[in-house]
Amino acid sequence: MKKKAEWPRKLRSQEWFGGTGKNAIMHRSWMKNQGLPADTFDGRPIIGICNTWSELTPCNAHLRDLAERVKRGVYEAGGFPVEFPVFSTGESTLRPTAMMFRNLAAMDVEESIRGNPVDGVVLLGGCDKTTPSLLMGAASVDIPAIVVSGGPMLNGKWRGKDVGSGTAVWQFSEMVKSGEMTLEEFMDAEQGMARSAGSCMTMGTASTMASMAEALGMTLSGNAAIPAVDARRRVISQLTGRRIVEMVKEDLKPSDILTKQAFENAIRVNGAVGGSTNAVLHLLALAGRIGVDLSLDDWDRLGRDVPTIVNLQPSGKYLMEEFYYAGGLPVVIKAVAEMGLLHNDAITVSGDTIWNDVKGVVNYNEDVILPREQALTKSGGIAVLRGNLAPRGAVLKPSAASPHLMQHKGRAVVFESIEDYHARINREDLDIDENCIMVLKYCGPKGYPGMAEVGNMGLPPKVLKKGITDMIRISDARMSGTAYGTVILHTAPEAAEGGPLALVQNGDLIEVDIPNRTLHLDVSDEELARRRMAWVSPVKPLTGGYGGLYIKTVMQADTGADLDFLVGARGDRIPMDRDSH
Repeated sequence: MKKKAEWPRKLRSQEWFGGTGKNAIMHRSWMKNQGLPADTFDGRPIIGICNTWSELTPCNAHLRDLAERVKRGVYEAGGFPVEFPVFSTGESTLRPTAMMFRNLAAMDVEESIRGNPVDGVVLLGGCDKTTPSLLMGAASVDIPAIVVSGGPMLNGKWRGKDVGSGTAVWQFSEMVKSGEMTLEEFMDAEQGMARSAGSCMTMGTASTMASMAEALGMTLSGNAAIPAVDARRRVISQLTGRRIVEMVKEDLKPSDILTKQAFENAIRVNGAVGGSTNAVLHLLALAGRIGVDLSLDDWDRLGRDVPTIVNLQPSGKYLMEEFYYAGGLPVVIKAVAEMGLLHNDAITVSGDTIWNDVKGVVNYNEDVILPREQALTKSGGIAVLRGNLAPRGAVLKPSAASPHLMQHKGRAVVFESIEDYHARINREDLDIDENCIMVLKYCGPKGYPGMAEVGNMGLPPKVLKKGITDMIRISDARMSGTAYGTVILHTAPEAAEGGPLALVQNGDLIEVDIPNRTLHLDVSDEELARRRMAWVSPVKPLTGGYGGLYIKTVMQADTGADLDFLVGARGDRIPMDRDSH
């Protein structure tokens, strides 16, 4: 257990506000134009509330209210709260894709914390990329930090049935193409899919990353699953405000919590909840920021023995409301510990161990959080495939895949771009059947800037009309955490970097063996070398602004797709002890 720092002591904020010199007087006087009394700057902890609120990010549009609840807690604990905005990466509206701006948002978070007089920070997130960007930025500064999630929406409702945001869109869209649902019914379902504040109520990326933050130890226990509009979401926000003040006094920082053990715990919890493949990218990037050696091999090794016990869409039946009422993530963490798969002594923002945080919780619904022997998938987690088609790896989510496709050999049907896919997928003369393997190129970090969620390609109508609902799909893209199917993603190196995916041609045979973790293109080395000599990248790189910086510096998916100059020693950043006055 980390030894608590001495208290009282001089805090970081006193470098701005302490003393009687000119600089301190200027800093205090300007702040006082907000009506602050003199004793606000008496040395008490100043707590930043880093808020990704935005009305253009629907998942986070309610965070202003939670910020007020955090402030109450900070005041109650004797601190002084100051709220500030940072870039909000909204998955549902931001183009070309929110993932392109995760790293920009992390830069904003980092420098906002680094350059301002705060002693600790509460990170308010919700939508998919906001949680990892907050964690990445805070990790790079390494002052006391804690996460509050916005929480999931209430269950979607349509014609007496529960429908999951995102997941229902994929399902209903395929049903329209197959003739099982009318366009009018699809339009009618729209209003019921997102009927309250909050993020996706499936185990999509938002809920997954809230779960990852909790499993890493960066939130109060129970944070991940509380619905956005449940009064208890406000309560945990207020309690978090209290706790961050104590964390500052204890000097409990991200580097104390985000250890290799914490990441291993999170990976195993991800397997148990059937979490999004996007978590792979985000945890790899976060580990790079904090200096923890984490790799795709860790994801595969640690996830193999973890059963998926959370019966939630898209892998299972229920939604986040039921998950919370059943006991939420603490029940899952306890179950993973009882399987002998958790580092019980990893510390959390509570200042205690993760085991002590959860040891007393109860599972109130074993149809939602299943006993191990009734798991959805006995070997959950994330499968990492390698071979001549993915030398540096590709990922697949077994809990969302079809068992009959786990070992399959098929003819490649190649789409050279997402535009090519959209132009041809609905054509009756498309030469494809259910045994084929769909291949999509140039949608990786550089090819489709930001690596958009287009990997879960919808099936062609001519196949859907046969009653087929899944085919193997391979790409260097991502897919939404709300999506499902036997979808192989994040193929590295990507096609735009000249990876083998760029060389696949129509008619090539591809062998997929998920139990043995192989992905093989049945083309000789000599033929691949000939194709490589003739290959010219069709991707026109961005040159100006952040887009140009991104293309020049973004790394590949197998390392988390962070910007290369942001990874490494935190001491290389802009110094925090310079005063311009």
